[in-house]
Amino acid sequence: MASHAILPILPRMNTQSNSAVSRHSPATPAWAVFAWPTVLWQAPRPGRLHFQHLGTHVTTVGNPVAPSSGQTLWGDAEGDATAGLAWDWVELAQGIVAMADPMAVITNVRLLGPGGEVLTSVEAAPHLNEMVHALPWQDEVNRALQRLKH
Repeated sequence: MASHAILPILPRMNTQSNSAVSRHSPATPAWAVFAWPTVLWQAPRPGRLHFQHLGTHVTTVGNPVAPSSGQTLWGDAEGDATAGLAWDWVELAQGIVAMADPMAVITNVRLLGPGGEVLTSVEAAPHLNEMVHALPWQDEVNRALQRLKH
């Protein structure tokens, strides 16, 4: 029997205006990022990214037959719109989680090439994976799993 848990999606403080930036409810599914306004970014994204953990959903708590799995959602509210990244994850062994499919990062970000053209999903995938790799997302997923297991 699968167990479900949605961890709260917390508002992010915008340090420039000092106002809370939150377009998400605690039950926002990770895939809702498709409905967010499109954000255009030059690839590769220069400077430090400001993504924050918005929520992790555990869809399956692991057992000997099926590993733990779920989705995680991250957002960057720099600028006029929130950029979002979401992806499926799977627990390979206790405390070791990985992206279920590195080619399946869901985002409202459209990356632009050197000539200003929008990159295809295949062209954008390495850039999106670099962004994911820079995030402490495994820590957040493991924290969510620990809450459910204890």
